[in-house]
Amino acid sequence: MTTPADFAPPFATAETPAESARDSLVGRTFCIQTFGCQMNEYDSERMAELLTRSGMTRADSLEEADLALINTCAVREKPSHKVISLLGRLKPVRGGRRRCLAVAGCVAQHQKDALLRQVPWLNLVLGPDAIPRLPALVRRAFDGERLCDTSFTDRHSYAFPGADPETVRGRASALVTVMKGCNNGCAYCVVPRTRGRELSRPVAEVLSEVRAMADAGVREVVLIGQNVNSYDGGCSFAALLGAVCEVDGIARVRFTTSNPHDLGDDLVQAFADLPKLMPSFHLPVQSGCDRVLAKMRRGYTVADYLSRVAKLRAARPGIALTTDIIAGFPGETADEFEETIALCREVRYENIYSFVFSPREGTSAALHEEEWGRVPHEEKVRRLEKLQAVARDISLAYAEAKVGQAVEVLVEGVSKTRGDRLFGRTPESRTVNFEGSARVGEIVPVEITSASANALFGAQRGHGT
Repeated sequence: MTTPADFAPPFATAETPAESARDSLVGRTFCIQTFGCQMNEYDSERMAELLTRSGMTRADSLEEADLALINTCAVREKPSHKVISLLGRLKPVRGGRRRCLAVAGCVAQHQKDALLRQVPWLNLVLGPDAIPRLPALVRRAFDGERLCDTSFTDRHSYAFPGADPETVRGRASALVTVMKGCNNGCAYCVVPRTRGRELSRPVAEVLSEVRAMADAGVREVVLIGQNVNSYDGGCSFAALLGAVCEVDGIARVRFTTSNPHDLGDDLVQAFADLPKLMPSFHLPVQSGCDRVLAKMRRGYTVADYLSRVAKLRAARPGIALTTDIIAGFPGETADEFEETIALCREVRYENIYSFVFSPREGTSAALHEEEWGRVPHEEKVRRLEKLQAVARDISLAYAEAKVGQAVEVLVEGVSKTRGDRLFGRTPESRTVNFEGSARVGEIVPVEITSASANALFGAQRGHGT
């Protein structure tokens, strides 16, 4: 039987030495399943590296692994529910030899030790800042402790987990974290609670990792953070992009994610000045109604947003814009959502990532949902479906316009849908499945022969670089 002490955060005392953790983990297996954004993907790779260095090897599935680790996203309600459902499915397979079931990431950080109380067969809960302590935590969990480590590391002593370049050898593209956290406090968002306040990675550290990636054969790097526009690791974000573009071997540079409120003229100018900076920009708008944007605490108006869009398109003609939109924010009327539809038709996004509003515990939108006016779920879904239909039509028009043209594709590997074809992306980040014989990491000309709303199809024409 457990007691309240079983659920207390364990790190009032010194950590278990790394060598001791390695001794007890050698020969054990692990499997990580990742939900959520590119930050979560990056974190999962770092956790896998730590576990591998501790003597563990990968298993093919969560059910087969000695350590089943679920790295989670808490931005929306649906991924959180998926995690709880997955934990339920894993319950029958945790018997027999000593195994460990762990939850990491934003759901872990948000729910903390409540997860241990909710899921009695769960062994370990850890937040993003606890990743460097993962091997020691796993060792203690295998020894029978039930642990929760969701403390934030002091910003003055925080060390960004560095990537092992061998992990990305053989890949065309790799993620590089440049900052974490967010200070914006949007009304619907839990990121400040799950990732903490903004902290930027020193510019020298970022460049060192990019150079190591290039030495391992990576041709494209994607700089990631909750709000990269706010980067302050010794230079501006625009200056960091310029420095990354100068690294030998790197042919393409991308980044995500940005808040329109923090988009300055220097970053816009970077799209005009840096040929290696790819013409694609994810710029979440969330709503096309000024009243709703004010409720969301986004810090800009529709006119502000459109002004930034105009500047980007003037600096880099043909730049591909994508966005996020929430359908059914508390108090949003049907007419106000039509303003969002109108904005989408005006901007003509290449792709729209759209979701129904889901209240996240502790946010002001959740606290005031009834006061502001709850939108019925059926109405949220109706609005979402209408938006997605508009988005598909626009995406298909962009794709069909490429038929008959030659595009430059960075080869990423074998197509996920057709094993006899290759797969890659254009500078605008459009997916291309094509017939060819290029190697991963080559940039090759591909003639587009057909298109769907989600992908282009074609054949390689000529040799790559």
